[in-house]
Amino acid sequence: MIRNTLIALAPALFCGACMQNTADKDAAMPEPVPPLGKSACSTEGLDSLTGQKGTPDLAAKALRMSGAKTVRWRKPGMAVTMDYRTDRLNIDITRDNMVTGFACG
Repeated sequence: MIRNTLIALAPALFCGACMQNTADKDAAMPEPVPPLGKSACSTEGLDSLTGQKGTPDLAAKALRMSGAKTVRWRKPGMAVTMDYRTDRLNIDITRDNMVTGFACG
């Protein structure tokens, strides 16, 4: 009797082990959160550089004004890493190297 019950339940047990968990696939990935604490970078006062030609001299001036240690130029459609660095200044430029904005990280 027990043997017949086990034989009858075996397919259900095997099928249950093969089912996929779809809950993880439906969950949206959270946006990266910047680390807490004081950032080494600030974009205050950099608006005066918007609209100028992106040059090494402009980058040096922006670094001094922002307090950042590194700079990253970002052009439209350019692939960039998603890592957040508190000491990095991102300079957004057009394809013609005109500065359109600044962001820390």
